[in-house]
Amino acid sequence: MTTTAEELRGAGLRVTAARVALLETVRDGDHLGVEAVAAKVRERVGHVSLQAVYEALHALAAAGLVRRIEPPGSPALYEGRVGDNHHHIVCRSCGVVADVDCAVGEAPCLTASDSHGFAIDEAEVIYWGLCSNCSTAS
Repeated sequence: MTTTAEELRGAGLRVTAARVALLETVRDGDHLGVEAVAAKVRERVGHVSLQAVYEALHALAAAGLVRRIEPPGSPALYEGRVGDNHHHIVCRSCGVVADVDCAVGEAPCLTASDSHGFAIDEAEVIYWGLCSNCSTAS
C-alpha cells in the first residue's frame, strides 16, 4: 500500500506536512468546504494560511488525488473519492451531501441523447431532495 507522501510524489507534487495533512483530511472528511479543511489541517500541523489551502486543494484536484464538486448555490466542496464517476445527492434544506453510485452501467453512467461530437468520459449528476433529518423535521 502506498503512503500519502508517495502518492504526492507520484503526482509530481512536493511533499510537505501541510499537503500530507490536507490530503488525509479530505479523505477522512465528508464533502468538506475549504474553511473546514483549513481548520482540520491547522489542528494537525499548526498554522497554515487559507491561501495555501486553496492552492494545495487546486493542485491536488488537478493531480486527480481529490475531487472538487460545486453543487449550485454551494461553495466548492472536496472529497477523497476519485476515479469512479459517482454522483451526489444534496439536501435542499441543510445542504448535507452524500455520494450516490453510478445509476446504470459503466462510466459515464448516462448516455447523452446527442454527444455533439464529444468523446464523453464523465457524467456529473446531482440529485436534490430532503435528507432524513430534514424530512422528519418538516
